[in-house]
Amino acid sequence: MAKSSTPIQLIPRMTAKGPFTVEVPGQTPVEGETPVRRQPLAIPEFVERPAPDVTTVYELVRAAVAKYGNAKCVGSRKLVRTHQDKKKIKKIVDGVEAEVEKSWTFFEMSPYEYYSYTEYEQLILQLGSGLRKIGLDKADRVHIYAATSANWLATAHGAASQSMPIVTAYDTLGEEGLRYSMVATKAKAIFLDPHLLPTLTNVLAVASSVQAVIWNSQHQVNQDHVDKLKAAYPHINILNFDELVKLGKENPVEPVPPTAEDLCCIMYTSGSTGTPKGVPITHRSVVAAVSGASAIVQPYIGPGDGLLTYLPLAHILEFVFEHAALWWGSTLGYGNPKTLSDASVRNCNGDIREFKPSVLIGVPAVWETVKKGIIGKVNAGSPVVRNLFWGALGLKEKLMYSGLPGSGLLDAVVFKKIKEATGGRLRLCLSAGGPVSKETQKFISFAIAPMIIGYGLTETTAMGTLHNPFEWSADSIGAMTASVEAKLVDFPDAGYYATNKPNPQGEIWLRGPTVLKEYYENEKETAEAITPDGWFKTGDIGEWDKNGHLKIIDRKKNLVKTLNGEYIALEKLESIYRSVPVVANICVYADAEQAKPIAIIVPAEPALKNLAAQLGVEGDSVETLVHDKKLHSAVLKELQAQGRAGGLSGIEIIDGVVIVEDEWTPQNGLVTAAQKLNRRGILEKYKKDVAKAYGK
Repeated sequence: MAKSSTPIQLIPRMTAKGPFTVEVPGQTPVEGETPVRRQPLAIPEFVERPAPDVTTVYELVRAAVAKYGNAKCVGSRKLVRTHQDKKKIKKIVDGVEAEVEKSWTFFEMSPYEYYSYTEYEQLILQLGSGLRKIGLDKADRVHIYAATSANWLATAHGAASQSMPIVTAYDTLGEEGLRYSMVATKAKAIFLDPHLLPTLTNVLAVASSVQAVIWNSQHQVNQDHVDKLKAAYPHINILNFDELVKLGKENPVEPVPPTAEDLCCIMYTSGSTGTPKGVPITHRSVVAAVSGASAIVQPYIGPGDGLLTYLPLAHILEFVFEHAALWWGSTLGYGNPKTLSDASVRNCNGDIREFKPSVLIGVPAVWETVKKGIIGKVNAGSPVVRNLFWGALGLKEKLMYSGLPGSGLLDAVVFKKIKEATGGRLRLCLSAGGPVSKETQKFISFAIAPMIIGYGLTETTAMGTLHNPFEWSADSIGAMTASVEAKLVDFPDAGYYATNKPNPQGEIWLRGPTVLKEYYENEKETAEAITPDGWFKTGDIGEWDKNGHLKIIDRKKNLVKTLNGEYIALEKLESIYRSVPVVANICVYADAEQAKPIAIIVPAEPALKNLAAQLGVEGDSVETLVHDKKLHSAVLKELQAQGRAGGLSGIEIIDGVVIVEDEWTPQNGLVTAAQKLNRRGILEKYKKDVAKAYGK
């Protein structure tokens, strides 16, 4: 699609006219279901290919290289050194106050270094040749067990150039999860970050198909780990990424291009319960996903745009959007959650300010952190600064909704410093991976850049809905992309019916070329989730609004019936309570034997200390403060006030709060790699505190 050299000015306001989805012509009405709807661009046919000759990931990359040649393709930073800060803090241990030493690590990073599109193509062809040289052939599987990086993507594309599917696993997955996916998929090679080498020691004993272990040379290796692995498995070829590239350079072979129906990837869902489910994704599905998303946002993103890439590539959203960005001719700048902001680095800028992205994708937890960081800085300023900021934010919202001019002046005068904190070039933000609060979406949209919402699942190759920036709304998740169709199906248990007024409601079902046909070697899950005519049951409850946009109102498995027989939706409550400044993360729990829910929260340290100071509570660390009853009472009041302000009903207002001192990370198993709560694990860890909060 042609793109002018001047980017389209994007504003947080709906300027297009609906309806934004339409009923598919010629369908027969089905009782208990809404009519099937599509994006108007997908009538009469889905938009399955971004160009007639692009049917696979390999062809997509080759076509992008032909178009964008010497433009910057992917950029990375190197770790120069780490800095350690140590400090003694007070902590309650078994009811007794003790002094313990706590250390913080800060990172010093190099500037970004780039591969052009042409250089990137050369790299992936050499990787493909290298994989062939170490004994792999067409259809052999390459497992990727690493954090997001340019080498991750290049390994995937190198494998694709030889028709080798990849298998993805989050780098936070423990030994057991890795063993499961490696054995089940019979992977012949594994690419991983060097610090994960010890995880393989036991896994390789059962993953007997593995012939080669390739570690990512972007990171330093502990040679002892390599030596131990070589000693334990002398028959396995252990080498690093650079050595694989060198092998390919010295032993070039012709590509073995895949076909559209060939397997591109087996991606394991980051389920918080049960065994992970493998989703087989074909080349056709990835290309259709890029095409479906491009139909919506490509007019606004293209050459010259930069996407900061730091979410896990083992997550379907990141995987699809990195491919889409290549198709659009944008530059991918690889960052890391640990080095995104200036707060975690020394003697250099954080990734955001160094790369200066124009497009940023994040999960709700990222946006809440950004918002709270801005509010913290604003509130630390003088009363004049505070009043100016909040007054300007309110005025900008009014100007946007009324269509009056003047917002550009506010951006230049009031919001300039905030925009500079995100690099100064940000034009578009995308939130996906869970519900973001309406308040946070509006805050980011008015203070920094318009935030659009995306919705999709691994099973649908990230396709579902995606806001067109000209259809901006804080009341919906947008219309479908151009490669998927949707309908709502009755869920009588909770009173959601296709006939509900004013808006039809029900479980969201999706179908199209991006939707899986079956789970990997799992007939039971396939039969439960996919209908014989190809509909995938998402488990999400939605409603159509008057514009034809979709809105998610609940999730079936997170609907809990309380003592009084009414259902409450945990994720909806969390998205509202998460906006409270003192909350860094939150899990709402509703006991079936109690009338109201309670909240378990990880506190935001600066806000908690600030609140403690206001109350005259002594303590210089989170570990001490979380045990203070006066502080508990104040936090509970703040949460309850936010719940009422957010329009929650009486039974949705929490009745108690548990404040914990531990962060929830994929490493300790309390959240998944996609930052979704492990509710069962959280409840198990804090069950005594939860019982106390309920007065048991």
